[in-house]
Amino acid sequence: MKKALILGITGQDGSYLAEVLLEKGYEVHGMYRKSATGNTRNIEHLKERITLHRGDLLDATSLYRIIREVNPDELYNEADQDHVGWSNDMVDFQYNVTGAAVGRILEIVKQLNPKIKVFQPVSSNIFGRPTEEIQNEETPFRPQSPYACAKVLAYVLCRFYRETYGMFVATAIFYNHESPRRPDDYLTRKVTKAVARIKAGLQDSLELGDLSAKIDWGYAREYMEAAWNIMQQPQADDYIIATGEAHSVQEFVDEAFRLANLDPKQYVKINPKFLRNAKNTTLIGDISKAKKTFGFEPKVKFKELVKLMVEADINDIKKK
Repeated sequence: MKKALILGITGQDGSYLAEVLLEKGYEVHGMYRKSATGNTRNIEHLKERITLHRGDLLDATSLYRIIREVNPDELYNEADQDHVGWSNDMVDFQYNVTGAAVGRILEIVKQLNPKIKVFQPVSSNIFGRPTEEIQNEETPFRPQSPYACAKVLAYVLCRFYRETYGMFVATAIFYNHESPRRPDDYLTRKVTKAVARIKAGLQDSLELGDLSAKIDWGYAREYMEAAWNIMQQPQADDYIIATGEAHSVQEFVDEAFRLANLDPKQYVKINPKFLRNAKNTTLIGDISKAKKTFGFEPKVKFKELVKLMVEADINDIKKK
């Protein structure tokens, strides 16, 4: 039986990845930090089937202890601070937990057992304002936020350890991926949760920023399947994981409200405070490399994704 260690198992991606690996017969271990204690709702249904370890990306001693004790076949680092807005207010923390911590993990793996396979997610935000309309694995980086800069560091560290020490260190450049497990302060969840609350008469309006922004949106669980596939390849490499199509925030809003038989014009208001400091251009991923290598093909497209999220939030309100 293969053994996997997921750092950040309580989050959207970590919890879906745990499900994927359990389905494939893995022994699954997960690290969770103190501030996540009590916020384990994404893995409550898995607790009897996984082993949890206390630790933190900023604490090298806990990382060393957990990696030594578990000695996994595969290590997936799904832990970081991934909110672009927060990164502008917590710059030092952002660089440390999202960037430098990756070097910390890789160095520990190199010292303990360099045969451990490592997976590191990266973000399409590394492209920022790209020179190409559709980005591929060779597109130059032009990060536009502390979060994106930290992800560039993570990517460079992975390539360094792979090329210099011959370690299996793979990355996926993930484009936006959503689900009902997205935290409430992320755009898509903010919209779908507001739709559910407005439908139930619990909320009067929804304030948003730039509705014209176009985003390549995919389904988080499918992207975690892709992460596993990337780790099964004979050689570690870098892959773009996306849908290859972009939809505006306005389209997302319209579709979400339509599914609840509501008119968004009656409820949605623009608030300038939600506009970003540095505006990214539209990011669309070229998935041809992942498609050719392991047959990646997103099945849940835009409308299915919005429907899945709206229905989950409406059902959640009904339960409560």
